[in-house]
Amino acid sequence: RLDFFLHIRVFLLYACADSCQSGATPGTILNVYYLCLDQQLGGTLTKKKSRRFCYIFRRNGSLRGRQASCCFRVYSHHYAMDFNVKRLAADAGTFLSRAVQFTEEKLGQAEKTELDAHLENLLVRAENTKAWTEKIMKQTEVLLQPNPNVRLEEFLYEKLEKKVPTRMNNHELLGQTLIDSGNDFGPGAAYGNALIKCGETQKQIGGAEREFIQSSALNFLTPFRNFLEGDFKTILKERKLLQVKRLDLDAAKTRLKKARMPDARAAAEQELRMTQSEFDRQAEITRLLLEGVSSTHAHHLRCLNDFVEAQTTYYAQCYQYMVDLQKQLGSFPSSFCNNNQSSMPGGAGVSVPTIPVSASLPSVSAGRPSAAASGGFNELRSSNGIRKARVLYDYDAASSSELSLLADEVITVSSVPGMDSDWLMGERGNQKGKVPITYLELLN
Repeated sequence: RLDFFLHIRVFLLYACADSCQSGATPGTILNVYYLCLDQQLGGTLTKKKSRRFCYIFRRNGSLRGRQASCCFRVYSHHYAMDFNVKRLAADAGTFLSRAVQFTEEKLGQAEKTELDAHLENLLVRAENTKAWTEKIMKQTEVLLQPNPNVRLEEFLYEKLEKKVPTRMNNHELLGQTLIDSGNDFGPGAAYGNALIKCGETQKQIGGAEREFIQSSALNFLTPFRNFLEGDFKTILKERKLLQVKRLDLDAAKTRLKKARMPDARAAAEQELRMTQSEFDRQAEITRLLLEGVSSTHAHHLRCLNDFVEAQTTYYAQCYQYMVDLQKQLGSFPSSFCNNNQSSMPGGAGVSVPTIPVSASLPSVSAGRPSAAASGGFNELRSSNGIRKARVLYDYDAASSSELSLLADEVITVSSVPGMDSDWLMGERGNQKGKVPITYLELLN
């Protein structure tokens, strides 16, 4: 038995075909009618029947394949809809009631059920957690990847679910450049060898940076992102549902106030009890989800500890790499000079030695002789005597008036009247020249 809506669908299909100027014949409509009848009696719209449908239109009229497919989609859409008028009217009435209640609340013409203070505080805390989590994530991403173009590219790859191509970071690029230049100058030359060692160290720092970024993204950014895309979206969904239940409750209260007849009042009271129960249930669900933000804070605290630990490891590795590099460069002959030295009149300058950093952590007194050592040098100057001194670091003479030094060798030093307080006269066999006191340790 064909129902009324089936005839309506056949009519709509014919109208659609006529509007497309298909020139459909009665035979076409009859075939379509049979197709609808088969569907009504429990058949299924298979691909075979879909092709048959399009063939009918192409054979009996001027409708093309794409237009026929469009008509088929129109037909299937109308057929798939469930025309339940009563349910549609009830849903429309409920939606209209909520809209009216919301509008009257905004205009101050209707009462609004307020949430309890505890629930309101939980909602505020959840919003603050969401806002600050987004800011922390954004700034952390800027720290890990300062280049906005690279961040955009990584974001697109993530959305497309494709692997981000591996590229060298800035330290690794610098390291490779230093190594290439060192090889060009020649590894046998002091400058070329130093460039290669600096490049290798920069590559080590680049590898440590890569590990730090991966660790931070996995242990710090990922949990924060999971909260925003998972838990907080669930909270928003339940909060929105709570708002809907509250509007239904307030609308039921308004209808109860307006009810005059006993039957209408009884129905309004029953509706109020039902909406009140649904509102209380939804408020409890929302409250439980919001209280779970406390456990989120505890989890984020652990993630923060992991992030700080990763930073500590990264900076400790970088410091150790640079200390080892500085020790290696100390064995190369080089000219130590201070770029901030003051120029003497007539263009003559005072040569000031550069003080190497020791392997220990830098301190306020780094680079300055100890009190005992300063006292020994002062006593040597005042007595104009001769002392033995051990060389602490390698030093390459910057001019013919200076004496080159090798670490751990013992030389003879003496004070010369009129010489700068940072220098002494050193002797090694037949060689003689100025030496910086910061590279020396006086022997008893």
